[in-house]
Amino acid sequence: MGDQKESLRKITTTLALKNEEITNFICCQKQSLENLEGNSSRVQEDLETEFSSLHSVLDDIKDSMVTRIKQERASRTYELQSQLSACSKALESSEELLEVANQILCSSEADDFTQAAKDIKDSVTMAPAFRLSLKAKATDSMSHMMVDFTQEREMLQAIKFLPVPATPEILVSECQVCDNTVTVQWALPEPDSKIDHYDLEHRRTNHEGPPRAREDYPWMVVEGIRETEYTLTGLRFDTHYMTFRVKACNKAVAGEFSELVTLETHAFLFKLDAGSAHQNLKVEDLSVEWDSCGGKVVQDIRKDKNRTNQSPMHSPARTAMNSPKRVPSARVGRDRFTAESYTVLGDTFINAGQQYWEVRFDKESKAFAVGLALRNLGRFDQLGKSNASWCIHLNNWLQQSLTAKHNNKARTLDCPIPDCIGVYCNYEEGALSFYNARTKTLMHTFRTKFTQPVIPAFSVWNGSFSVQTGLQVPNAVQSSQRKNSGTSSSNTSLT
Repeated sequence: MGDQKESLRKITTTLALKNEEITNFICCQKQSLENLEGNSSRVQEDLETEFSSLHSVLDDIKDSMVTRIKQERASRTYELQSQLSACSKALESSEELLEVANQILCSSEADDFTQAAKDIKDSVTMAPAFRLSLKAKATDSMSHMMVDFTQEREMLQAIKFLPVPATPEILVSECQVCDNTVTVQWALPEPDSKIDHYDLEHRRTNHEGPPRAREDYPWMVVEGIRETEYTLTGLRFDTHYMTFRVKACNKAVAGEFSELVTLETHAFLFKLDAGSAHQNLKVEDLSVEWDSCGGKVVQDIRKDKNRTNQSPMHSPARTAMNSPKRVPSARVGRDRFTAESYTVLGDTFINAGQQYWEVRFDKESKAFAVGLALRNLGRFDQLGKSNASWCIHLNNWLQQSLTAKHNNKARTLDCPIPDCIGVYCNYEEGALSFYNARTKTLMHTFRTKFTQPVIPAFSVWNGSFSVQTGLQVPNAVQSSQRKNSGTSSSNTSLT
C-alpha cells in the first residue's frame, strides 16, 4: 500500500509539473498572439508611412517637372510672340510703302515723281522688313522634356520587404592584437547596400575552446559601427583570450551573429603579494601606501601575545596579518620585509619571455624604488643594495636624485623624473629596462644573466604607488630594444 502511494505520488508530481509546463507554454503562446497583433500593426503602419513618403517624393518630382515644362513653354511663347509682333509691324510698314510706291507710279507729273521716287527709295532702305531676321528664335519642339520611366518602374516593381542581413565572417588573418588594442575585421558573403551598421560583441575568457554554459565575464557591446573594421583601445589583458562575434543590421532587422573567434591576449599579469609587504606598507589590490602606524600596531599585538598563553594559530597577531586588506602570501614561507626594507613583491615569477608593466608613483615620496629581485632576496635587504635585486631608485631626502642601483652600486640618471615608469624584462637576454611610460623614452637598462626566476619588486617610504599589469610590450619599447641592443648601460658600469 505504501509503495503504491509513493508511486502515485510521483505520478501526481510529474503530472503537476507537466501541467505547469503546459500552462507556462499557453501563457507564452497567448503573449505571442498579443505581440503578433502589435507587431503586425506596427509594421503595417511603417509600410503605409514609407509608401506615403514615396508618393510624396513622386508628387514633388512631378510638380517640379511640370513647373519646368510650364516655364519652358512660357519662355518660348514669349520669344515667338515677340518675333511675330515684330514681323507683323514690319509687314504692315512694308505694305504701306508698297501702296505709296504704286500710287507714285501712276502719277503723270514729272517733277513730283522724281522727288517722290527718291523719298520712296530712302524709306525702303530704312524699312524694318529689311532689318528683320526671318529665322525663328524658338522652336516648337518639346522632345527634350520627354520622359522614360521604364527603369524607375522596374525599380518600383522590385520593392519588397527588407531581407534579413547575411551573417558576416570575422577575418582572423586580418585581426591584430598589439599595444593592448585589438583590431577586428569582417566581411559579408556578398555586398549588401541595405546594411545600415554592425554590432560587435566581445568577452574576456581564459578558455580557448567553445564557450561554456557559464562564462566568468559578460558580453560587452559596441553598436552602430559603420565600417567592416573596429579597434578596441585602452584594454587591460587580465585574461588569456578575448572572444568576438559580429552581426549586420539594416534599418529593420539584425542578422545572425558570426561564428565566434577567439584571439589570444598575451600579457604579464600579476598581483602584489601582501604577505611579503613590510608591516608599514598598506597593500590594497595593486596600490600601496606607506603607513607610519602599521609597525606600532603589530608591535602592540605582539606584546599582547607575549602576555597571553594563546596558541600561535589563534593569536591576535596572526588575525591581524590575515586582515582583508592584506592577502596571505601565495608563496609559503616568505617572510615579511622588515627594518628599513619597505618592500613588497609581486606574486608571479618571471622565468621566460618578454614582460612589461607600469607603476605610477607619488613624486613627493621620500623614497621609491621599482625593479626586479631574486627569490632569495633577504627580508632586511633594500632594493639595489645586494646582488639579488636591480632597481631604479628615487630619493627625495635632502636632495632629489634618480639612480640605478644593483649590488650596492649606484649610477645617477640624467633624465627628467616621470610620474609613471614602464618596466621591461627580457628574461632570455638578461635585459631589464626602465622607460618613461608616457613618452616611451629609455631611462636605463641593466644587462645581466638571470640564472633563476625573478619577481617584480617595489619599495616606498613616506609615499605611495600603484601598479598596472595586464599590459603587452608596447611597439615603441620593442623598437627601442632592437635599436639599443648591446649599447645600453650595464650593471657592471655602476659605481
